[in-house]
Amino acid sequence: MPEFPDDEARHALAADCQRCPRLAESRTCISWGNGPLSADLVVVGEAPAEGDPEAEHWRGGNLTGMAYTSRHSGRKIRQMLADAGFGHADCYYTNAVKCHPPGNRDPTDAELANCRPYLLEEVETVEPVAVLPTGKHATRTVLALDDEALDSFLDSVLDPRQSEALSVPVVPLLHPSYQEVWLARLGYDREEYVDAIAETVAGVGDT
Repeated sequence: MPEFPDDEARHALAADCQRCPRLAESRTCISWGNGPLSADLVVVGEAPAEGDPEAEHWRGGNLTGMAYTSRHSGRKIRQMLADAGFGHADCYYTNAVKCHPPGNRDPTDAELANCRPYLLEEVETVEPVAVLPTGKHATRTVLALDDEALDSFLDSVLDPRQSEALSVPVVPLLHPSYQEVWLARLGYDREEYVDAIAETVAGVGDT
């Protein structure tokens, strides 16, 4: 079981945010980034899910106020990266969009753009070795910082590229909620995928 972050690991960048009125209306909490500000990796999710109020700890960012703290996606990505050698002290977790989209829909382009300054501030504060966006929307918003488009998300997975805006390499990963669906398409089982993450991130860290 991966370690659950405590409240002191939550790094709120604003007391409130009303940039996206529909998100402000639908959210319970703003789901801020969490983890050490000295972390080697910034892991970027897409958006907080609605959450599970019955869960003891892993209730999800919309209820905990911390990114990647759901029983499904949060535990899974934290365990995946820990298995690759990047544990609790190595990763700062955040989202491309900080608020739960109503109906669990995908975030809109405008919502991603409104949250992008928060993401940029987080990366500038942490100064990581690499940024790991997980899933299509997180990858799109990170690449947009350099005015780059995403042609094929699957082709981008584990394909490092340098971000001039962030001054660090970007290594896209599968979103943990959908990785079982796509791992075979990429030619990996879970163990091979974990090894590939470890090798790729170690490689960009050495450059």
